[in-house]
Amino acid sequence: MLVLAVDTSTPSVTAGVVRFDDGAVETLAARIVVDARLHAEVLTPNILECLAEADLAPADLDAVVVGVGPGPFTGLRVGMATAAAFGDALGLPVHGVCSLDAIAAQLTSESELLVVTDARRREVYSARYRDGTRIAGPDVGAADLVDVGKATAVAGSSAHASLFELEAREVISPSPEGLVLAAGDALASGVEPEPLVPLYLRRPDAKTIAEREAAKQVTK
Repeated sequence: MLVLAVDTSTPSVTAGVVRFDDGAVETLAARIVVDARLHAEVLTPNILECLAEADLAPADLDAVVVGVGPGPFTGLRVGMATAAAFGDALGLPVHGVCSLDAIAAQLTSESELLVVTDARRREVYSARYRDGTRIAGPDVGAADLVDVGKATAVAGSSAHASLFELEAREVISPSPEGLVLAAGDALASGVEPEPLVPLYLRRPDAKTIAEREAAKQVTK
């Protein structure tokens, strides 16, 4: 099975083509650009570059996997809209996975793991894993309020991982391989994907006119 994997839940713009075969994964091509301002500009060109590098056409793909967050509104919608567009145009199933799960999937040797990414506003998105399985989260909040449980290592955003007195791992964002591993059960079973639902965990700063008017009425 040939899988297109994308994620824009972090400052890293991730795209790749991965071969999935009975639970084993092989990355055929990958592009990861770290720049939160370039999500929309580089994602689709990078997907096309990955297909060309792997000597594949879009019609050769069998499925799409996309990280659904948690992450900021603007970043998430780029990756999810792009994944949905490829799936719709090619008639492919599109599987959404928690982006923190994709990071943890790259570190299954860790028995107790904390994954954190930047939630801005001096907060982090966080989740805890035991033997690769999520046991808590995802949550959003201040780093000093995160329950680290029995975690012995931390992965994710380097700047935020350093806030915890845990051994830091070098996996800072979802990779194409990690995304496909996180979707492994669904890909292997061939189940119909659930609708894509972004994990914002909090409401976006932008409000509709109706929401602003309603807020004014409450404060009167």
